[in-house]
Amino acid sequence: MNTKYIKSLLLATTIGGVLTLSGCEEFLTIENDSTLTQDAIFASISNTESALVGVYNQLPGDHGYGNRISIIFPNAADDFRISGDQNTQGRQGIAHYGVSPGNTELERPFNQLYAGIERANICIKNIPLSPLYTSGTASEQAKMRKFLGEALTLRAQFYYELVRNWGDVPAQFQPSSDIPDLYITKTNQDEIYDQLLADLAQAADLVPWRSETGEPSTRVSKAAVKALRARIALARGGYSLRRDTKKMERRSNYQDFYAIARKECRDIILKNENGLSPVYEDVFRALHGSSRSAGANRELIWEVGAYGGGTQTDTKLGYANGPRINQANPNYGQANGLIEAVPTYFYEFDSIGDSRRDVTLAYFAVEANNNKTLTTPLLMREGKFRKYWTNFNGLIQTLGINWPLIRYADVLLMFAEAENELSGPTLEAIAAFEEVRKRAFFDQWENRMGTTPTTKPVFFKAIVKERLLEFGGEGIRKYDLIRWNLLESTIIETRAKMLAMKEGSGRYANVPQHVFFKPNQLLGRNVTAHEEALSFQLLAGIGTNGAPISGNVNQVMYQPAPTATAPEGSGYEKVNWRAAITDLHISGPDRAFASQFTANKSELFPIPTGALNANFRLTQDYGY
Repeated sequence: MNTKYIKSLLLATTIGGVLTLSGCEEFLTIENDSTLTQDAIFASISNTESALVGVYNQLPGDHGYGNRISIIFPNAADDFRISGDQNTQGRQGIAHYGVSPGNTELERPFNQLYAGIERANICIKNIPLSPLYTSGTASEQAKMRKFLGEALTLRAQFYYELVRNWGDVPAQFQPSSDIPDLYITKTNQDEIYDQLLADLAQAADLVPWRSETGEPSTRVSKAAVKALRARIALARGGYSLRRDTKKMERRSNYQDFYAIARKECRDIILKNENGLSPVYEDVFRALHGSSRSAGANRELIWEVGAYGGGTQTDTKLGYANGPRINQANPNYGQANGLIEAVPTYFYEFDSIGDSRRDVTLAYFAVEANNNKTLTTPLLMREGKFRKYWTNFNGLIQTLGINWPLIRYADVLLMFAEAENELSGPTLEAIAAFEEVRKRAFFDQWENRMGTTPTTKPVFFKAIVKERLLEFGGEGIRKYDLIRWNLLESTIIETRAKMLAMKEGSGRYANVPQHVFFKPNQLLGRNVTAHEEALSFQLLAGIGTNGAPISGNVNQVMYQPAPTATAPEGSGYEKVNWRAAITDLHISGPDRAFASQFTANKSELFPIPTGALNANFRLTQDYGY
């Protein structure tokens, strides 16, 4: 979190009504453009930048990437999900793919995305009309061009979020005050994506590289523009639920869009301005405001900045997700941690060498006395966002943790995927893939990383797996599975894996039924996630020779004990591990993984009831 920039971004003076969003509950609300004359706003560099601030302001907050869009919407895949049984009116309905149009978790994010689009439209209309843009000094013209590119990119991000969650949506690319009839019908998602790709091509010519401005990664740079364009191109070239056929389909010219993604990612790679942080954990520590290593700074291409402690400008990362902390804990205060891992996700990681596991997964809770207690596999939490990595404590929920929109690791893996689709696993594709994987196995990659596949279909499967391991909890996995048309098959496969884990069969034959642990103090901010995890003393039980099977997590979680007991008076406490998974978690009507999923429907959300009521031409489609 760059405090200096975020202060200016979020606390800038509101100007001429452009930053005032009265009546933002209705997505058709017209921003007051009548006061936004060139003389009043866009004839001034500082005032134009303040207007742009109003666009950025629609990224964070409870209904943006501070909570719902970042935490609640994506967590329904084979990495993480929202805890709790199915509830059509609650956030659990999103995790179970059984959300109703009247669910209040949908409406305000939907409105906020449109509010961001409206603000961006005002900037995009007025900036090119400004005398500073057309006839100012070279410096003034460069700044105004940059502002225009930023507005185009922000609008593209808002529309991308709308389309990947709702499919075909009403699309307008002018301020509402310029549109005679605001009762707009849905626009085909292909048309929206094509417009965004064109806008981002323009923005890439307008926005400088970060090295040319020195601005933080909370601000749009040329790398952010290109990476977003690659991401949208892969969505455009991927599968999506179609309104006319009610089926998951992709267009025959899909490779044209993979070519766009390949070019944009290659441009970023060859520029060599961004790179991977040598240490995976440092990337997420940096988001918490701790000292930012040069490597972490290079990897974070675009972040949503969090500031101010309010529900509109800050985030609840580390409170609404992350390890749970008892509210009576005197050192840190409560963290609620509503996001739980899918039990089988733990065993997707290499048991020894993959440094990402203990960063991504928090299989402990913190009690009032500051002791760590081992959770069941059903209650493991997301570990990349941790309240105790910040400088906040007490009952505060907004912790100033930034949300990572785009990391350089994603650029490398998008490039590898696009290159493989177009040309097979070339040396370039393999090098990009292995750069990410070697970082994960930074001190054991020669022994543990394995051999990279060299055939197109197997290399693609390796990318699918690597993206699961690399981006867990970052709001990416569900949308990857959708664009690959692998969501349904992955849900079925995950249920089968959970059954095998419950039964201790197949790859889970060496997973213990129960685990014993000794509570110990949370080590806290000053140790790595790996050190925190391995500080547990664990016991699987008593072996056939009468000796205890004990050790750290890398040993005990992969060794079943014939007798699941602990020595009397040893101080160990028992936790169900495999035994925590029941038939209800496999096939229960309200508790099973993705219990309400229906293919060719559940890939998208229903249009919120409030939006339907506000626009008589808006239809509810996709089987809702």
